[in-house]
Amino acid sequence: VINESQKQQLESVNYSSRYALGLFYEASTRIDVPWAAQYITNNPCIRFISIDNKKRNIESPEIGPSVVVHTTVTFGSEHLDSDPAEVQQLILSHLEGIVPSLPKPASIKCQKWRYSQVTKAVPNCPGEMILHTQPLLICGGDGFTRSNFDGCIDSAMSLAEAVKSHL
Repeated sequence: VINESQKQQLESVNYSSRYALGLFYEASTRIDVPWAAQYITNNPCIRFISIDNKKRNIESPEIGPSVVVHTTVTFGSEHLDSDPAEVQQLILSHLEGIVPSLPKPASIKCQKWRYSQVTKAVPNCPGEMILHTQPLLICGGDGFTRSNFDGCIDSAMSLAEAVKSHL
């Protein structure tokens, strides 16, 4: 379906890797921190922490809070093939040093995020790539721009224009 040049362009995309850790609490649990989310700049493991329900402004007496933790790219790359249980313990250990007041969660989910953010997008294809014209097959996304909201919007606009030009 795709030609060799397109295949090479798609294979040239690079992504960073990291881990995401979710801590889930019972409905009555209070997480007493003065922020909803924060970037961490001085830790080799943790880059971002959010009290997810607070960040989304969805506090409810029926639903327990959750905490989301993203690791640094360096930590993610160094531990990409490590045992998930060991990675989880490392992240929890760093988290305890940053937010020692966190209560014990009811459950924890540690997720490897192999393709976290684009570090090198598809070259010479700003926003999309037409793979086939009959039938029309187009791919797009942050792999064709950059991993942020604006990159997603740019890709969506480029995809819409490509579809429009084939109508």
